[in-house]
Amino acid sequence: MRVSVSTSSRMFDSQHNDPTFDGILDELQWRGLIAVSTDLGALQESLDAGPITYYCGFDPTAASLHLGNLVQLLTMRRLQLAGNRPLGLVGGATGLIGDPKPTAERTLNDRETVAAWVERLKAQVSRFLSPDGPNGVTIVNNLDWTAQLSAIDLLRDVGKFFRVGTMLSKDAVSARLNSEAGISYTEFSYQVLQGMDFLELYRRFGCVLQTGGQDQWGNLTAGTDLIRKAEGASVHAFGTPLITNSDGTKFGKSEGNAVWLDPELTSPYAFYQFWLNTADADVIDRLKVFTFLTRAEIMQLQRAVVLEPHKREAQRTLAREVTTLVHGPAATEAAIAASAALFGNGDLAAVEEDTLAAALRELPTAPGAEDLSVVEALVSTGLAKSASDARRAIAQGGVYVNNVKVASADALVGPLLHGRFSVLRRGKKTLAGIANG
Repeated sequence: MRVSVSTSSRMFDSQHNDPTFDGILDELQWRGLIAVSTDLGALQESLDAGPITYYCGFDPTAASLHLGNLVQLLTMRRLQLAGNRPLGLVGGATGLIGDPKPTAERTLNDRETVAAWVERLKAQVSRFLSPDGPNGVTIVNNLDWTAQLSAIDLLRDVGKFFRVGTMLSKDAVSARLNSEAGISYTEFSYQVLQGMDFLELYRRFGCVLQTGGQDQWGNLTAGTDLIRKAEGASVHAFGTPLITNSDGTKFGKSEGNAVWLDPELTSPYAFYQFWLNTADADVIDRLKVFTFLTRAEIMQLQRAVVLEPHKREAQRTLAREVTTLVHGPAATEAAIAASAALFGNGDLAAVEEDTLAAALRELPTAPGAEDLSVVEALVSTGLAKSASDARRAIAQGGVYVNNVKVASADALVGPLLHGRFSVLRRGKKTLAGIANG
């Protein structure tokens, strides 16, 4: 079975419409992107009445956004493609406070660090939302309306609308109150600031919808409640589900580390490999959430998973699509070429130095030079348990250096790629690297 799916440069295609969906809300529900919500019937009425303005917030708690944020960015893009106007909020103010974690107090970052991260996140958010047309994105920073706000003004004008009992019932707050860590007044007040954001955007831009993660539901409803009390208006919110793997492990981690959208923190090669390694049981759900493929295309890939799972067509499509969305087609093609070359299906010498270096960072790697024996290299990288095991593997014809079969147990690693690297392979799939400097 051959599946043909086009690469997703369509994220910014204004003609992106899937006729199998009865509007954007139907599409979001089919893709599994609405876990909790205010009145969906009322939201549908607002969408039917004409384009709406909506927002999602991103706090600068790190130098880059990650895969959890990508769910929100792509959800925002789907709403924009349907003709609605996005506001991308980067939390220069809320980032100084920190959203309560269920387990422990956050470490407060200094103002200079947060300000630098704000600029980085603004650029990342802007990449996923089109600036063009009447529904072009507007990027806002909540520090703009909180920096000059006095504590008295906050308490009188905003705090009077919040009830402590309601605030205590929020999941994150409740979890912290019942933990040894407790919760500071600083983090307890976070929901007041996020609620104020929605109110401010409602007043400035007519914003009537906030999206976010399901774990943010208490903060999202803080805003809807505040607008109802302060303005007498009904607005909307929905939360996307927390994504987990079918085996119960946490989604969005690679070797225990977060998968970042910044290529300096997670290379395009590592990013591509993360998606390529998606389990059969998870790949269709990932295609729904993280790509702009149509329902028909995804159903075709679902049949491929059932009929020809060994070809991993769905995983390869997923990896190509999402890597292209985040890093662009050139970086994606480089990652694909490097992946093929590492396993003997391409020219390793043609792989760019930076891409090869990124690939080797994902492999067991040992120091060495061209005069290092292959036997020593196999042992030092863990591809062989001992020198005798290494010699036996060579004799059986199963050892390769830079995709060239090693014929002699006395062979040396030889010339290094880019003067720095060699790729060792034992059998078809077991890889390691040698790096000189």
